[in-house]
Amino acid sequence: IIIQHKLFLSSMQILDTPKKNCYNLGGYAKYVAEFNIMLTERGIFKMGKFVIKTTKSGGYTFNLKARNGEIIATGETYETLDSCKNGVNSVITNAPIAALEDQTVEGYQTEKNPKFEVYKDKAGEFRFRLKAKNGQIIAVGEGYKAKSSCKDGIESIRKNAVDSEIVEEA
Repeated sequence: IIIQHKLFLSSMQILDTPKKNCYNLGGYAKYVAEFNIMLTERGIFKMGKFVIKTTKSGGYTFNLKARNGEIIATGETYETLDSCKNGVNSVITNAPIAALEDQTVEGYQTEKNPKFEVYKDKAGEFRFRLKAKNGQIIAVGEGYKAKSSCKDGIESIRKNAVDSEIVEEA
């Protein structure tokens, strides 16, 4: 924390913002959150984001985009905007705590929900799906040639889902 605290204060000086004394963890966390907001507003630090859009059939779906703009997960199709937003909130809640169940390993151990299931599709690519506590699939990923890339995608979801902005597109 001391290294992060020094980095935080030096970064604030670079951005010409007032120094703030924060000697306890609660104060530190508050100022780090303010600092991240400031960096985001200045375009220095971009968070991941959920993009909600209307489907051709009149339903709703979402994509989770990483900080670099790449789509890292796609939601199911929902009938209403509110249910789609609930799906987004479910990803935000479940992704950071979800277990990893690697179904490509013989005799794999079945994990409790919420969980990420890693599997091989018919084309031989590695994929994942995120299941909520109730067992429903709430997000899926693209196909990866290497299992390690698939697992990296899962870690990206864990990092980007938390504190992501939610944007509705027409």
